[in-house]
Amino acid sequence: MSQPRATKVLVIGYVWPEPRSSAASGHVMQILETFLQQGWDITFSSPAGVGEHKADLTELGIREVAIELNNSSFDTFVSELAPDIVLFDQFMMEEQFGWRVEKHCPDALRVLETSDLQSLRHARHQRLKERLKASDDANDFSGLFAPALREEFELMADTDLAKREIAALYRCDLNLMISEMEIELLVEQFKLPRQLLHWCPLMIEPITQPFTPFEDRAHFLSIGNFRHAPNWDAVLWMKTTLWPLIRQQLPGAQLHVYGAYTPPKATALHNPTQGFHVMNWAEDALQVMSAARICLAPLRFGAGIKGKIVDAMLCGTPNVTTPMGAEAMHGQWPWPGAVAESASALASAAVRLYQDKKQWSAAQAQGADLLAARYQHQVHGPALIEKIAYCRQNLLQLRRDNFTGSMLRHHQHKSTQYMAQWIEAKNRVNA
Repeated sequence: MSQPRATKVLVIGYVWPEPRSSAASGHVMQILETFLQQGWDITFSSPAGVGEHKADLTELGIREVAIELNNSSFDTFVSELAPDIVLFDQFMMEEQFGWRVEKHCPDALRVLETSDLQSLRHARHQRLKERLKASDDANDFSGLFAPALREEFELMADTDLAKREIAALYRCDLNLMISEMEIELLVEQFKLPRQLLHWCPLMIEPITQPFTPFEDRAHFLSIGNFRHAPNWDAVLWMKTTLWPLIRQQLPGAQLHVYGAYTPPKATALHNPTQGFHVMNWAEDALQVMSAARICLAPLRFGAGIKGKIVDAMLCGTPNVTTPMGAEAMHGQWPWPGAVAESASALASAAVRLYQDKKQWSAAQAQGADLLAARYQHQVHGPALIEKIAYCRQNLLQLRRDNFTGSMLRHHQHKSTQYMAQWIEAKNRVNA
C-alpha cells in the first residue's frame, strides 16, 4: 500500500531568511520548522539576491529555488510543483505572485505571513517626524506612544501603503499576525473578518540553561538590524539624548550597539571616550545578550512585536523600552524590566536596574514567566497546524464568505497580470 503524498508547501519570500539578522526572518524559520515537524515537503523561493547572513535551508531539507519578478517562468515552476499551500512572506509577494498562484494552482491555500503591519509602521514613522519638526524637546514623547485604535486607523487610512497591504490580507485565505493589537486594529477599524486572521507570535522552545548571574554581567546592550528604520532611529536617540543621561548617573557605563549591515553613518557614532561602542554584527546574538546586564530598546516607532526583547528574556537580561517596544508583548503579565516614554525616565529606570540586584533578579524571573505564558512553540505550533487544516478542509466556504477578497482578487490581479505581462514583453524586446 502506497504512502499518502506529503503536503507540499511553497514559500515565496521577499528575502532569503537571515534569522541571525532580523526577528522577521527568525519568525519565518520558526514557521518552517513547524511545517517540517509535520513531515511536509517545503520549497522556499525568492526573487531577492542572497544576503551575507542567509540561512542554509538545504541543510534542513528545504529546497531553494530562485524566481524572477514579471516572468512567466514562474508559471511553469508553480504548475509543476503543484503546492497544496503557498505562503507569501510580506504582502508585496502576494501582489507580485498571487495572481499567478491563483491561475495555476487555484486549490492551493494562500497564506500571508505579515511579521508586522508595514503600513502601521510607516504611518507611525511619519507621525514621529512631524512631532520632531513641531518640538525641540528630544526628551519627552508623552502622548506619542500607543494611542487609541481609532487614532491609528485615521493615521493609516488614507495612505496608499495601507490600501495595498490590507487588500492583500483580504485576498489571502489566512493571514498570520504576530501582534494581537494589530488583529484588533484590523477587525475593529478596518472591518476584516476575524476568521482571516490568526495570532502566531514568535515561537520559543523552553529555557533549559541557567541564566548568567548578575555578578558575571556588565554593560548595556542594544541590538537590531540597521536596515530596519526603527532600530536606526533608536540608536540615534540613544546617542544624542538617552545615553548622555545614563552616563551622567553612571560615568563609567559602557553601551555596546550590535546590528547587521552596519552602515558608515552608524560606525561614525562609535566613541569609546563616551562609552558608546558600535560593535557591528554579532556572530551569536544570544551570547552577547547573555553577557550584558541591561538591554536597551528605546523604540519611538514600529509595529509587530520585538525579537530583541524576546531574545533578552531568553537570556535572562532585563530590558528597558518604550510603550512602543512593549506593545502587544506581555498581555496581563508584568514587564520584565521597565517601560517609560521620556529619555530621562528611561535613563533613570536603566540605572536603577543596572545597580539593584534585587530588582534586576525580579525582572529576570518575570521574563522567564512571560515567555512560558505567551511564546511557547509547543502551544503555537500545533495551533497553527490546526488552523491551516481547518482552512484547507473548508476552503470553498471560506472563500465564498470572503466576497470582498474575491472581488479584490478579480480586479487587482487582472491589472497586475496585464502590467506583469507588459513588463515581461518589454524586457524581451530590450534583451
